[in-house]
Amino acid sequence: MGTRFWGRGLLSAAASAIIAAAVATPAAAQVKPGDFITADQAAKVKNLVSPGVLYKVQHGMSMKITPTQRIDWPPPYKDATEKYSAQVELSADHRSLVGYVAGQPFPLIDANDPYVGTKIAWNNVFRPINSDDYDLRYFDCDTVYTGKNKPFFEIAYGQLGHYAGYDLVGRTEVEPLPTDPDFKKTHRYWLFYLGPELAPATSRGTSLLRFRYAPEYQGDDTWTWETGARRVRRLDEAINSSATGAQTFDPDHYSGFNPKTEEYNYRFVGEKEMLACVRAEHSPEVRCPTDGGGSSCPEVWEMRHMYIVEATPRRNTNNKGALDSRTLIYEDSEMWFQPYIDTYDQQGQLWRNHIYWSAFRDRPVPDARVAIYPYKREFVVGAASTDVQTSMVTMCYLPGIETPERECWYINMGAVDKSFFTQEAMVKAAISGGR
Repeated sequence: MGTRFWGRGLLSAAASAIIAAAVATPAAAQVKPGDFITADQAAKVKNLVSPGVLYKVQHGMSMKITPTQRIDWPPPYKDATEKYSAQVELSADHRSLVGYVAGQPFPLIDANDPYVGTKIAWNNVFRPINSDDYDLRYFDCDTVYTGKNKPFFEIAYGQLGHYAGYDLVGRTEVEPLPTDPDFKKTHRYWLFYLGPELAPATSRGTSLLRFRYAPEYQGDDTWTWETGARRVRRLDEAINSSATGAQTFDPDHYSGFNPKTEEYNYRFVGEKEMLACVRAEHSPEVRCPTDGGGSSCPEVWEMRHMYIVEATPRRNTNNKGALDSRTLIYEDSEMWFQPYIDTYDQQGQLWRNHIYWSAFRDRPVPDARVAIYPYKREFVVGAASTDVQTSMVTMCYLPGIETPERECWYINMGAVDKSFFTQEAMVKAAISGGR
């Protein structure tokens, strides 16, 4: 397959020339490979990161600047894009997908397309980082208050057994291909399970189960099993955009921007060369010593071509209870995953920043013995959600710092199937994990 179906958003030669010119602008020239950016030099990256990431640098997160390198898609995903993308289009109301089978829905990105923001959002849904199934085993998270040169003080700690998903549509590597027959009966796009919580002991067994549906007006089904109640409880869809307790992550941002696509309006803001961590060096990630443990640092960041899209909730949908007034999505045009996202409160003020550190390699950890691939793919190795208004951060390590499972990620390996994502399975795992 030629370069037509992957790479920098599949831009035309003319657009590529514009990008090359953008790289040479004074803003981009403020940093170069070999630079080490600390809080005192945050001004150097002000125009190269989102406001939320700038906050992180100002509060102690450091960056090692390295040369930009290409990110390739897994070959099966690339082949599916070539085979099926020509038949994909938006629905009559320009919100849903029509004709999608597998691969990237819209590989040809045109900045002048009035619906380019929505198409980028759908590319994010069916992204190359995983297309069939995944199981992240044993990871842990710290909750801290961040600050420049602030000592590490843990206010909460959590460890979970599984972060797992199963896609029924867009499958490229594991049978059944390309669509699970169950999709015709249930209309479920994907299944997701988080749990059981292993620590702290007071929450042991707590779990979350979530289903995403293809019909435009059918909201997500979400259930939880909590230690205190010891029963399955159905959650209102709005809870997926809300962070509760001593942590700042919410289900809609566990893996980048992940609410139901049709429940938001999208505006294409533009495209720009910006810094991101897509080729992380560490495994497990390093607890940052200069911001109270609120990030992973020092870690490598490089210039990336990003699409910037503003997402605003449609208040006449199931998501009318969304707490964010708007979200700015920073989408890497090769990786098709967001290195970071900023959300804004109802007064329009910056509220939360989410950063995802990822690594590009043929295995999730250097000493893997099972999860090894014949090609490189992206693995998220760290994630932080920061409330910039209170300085509270939840920083997660994938693999965990204090976990028995070293391989951590099992992506598109058939590690989980549909039977893993039922209420009965959730209760069984919660009870056994809660003992």
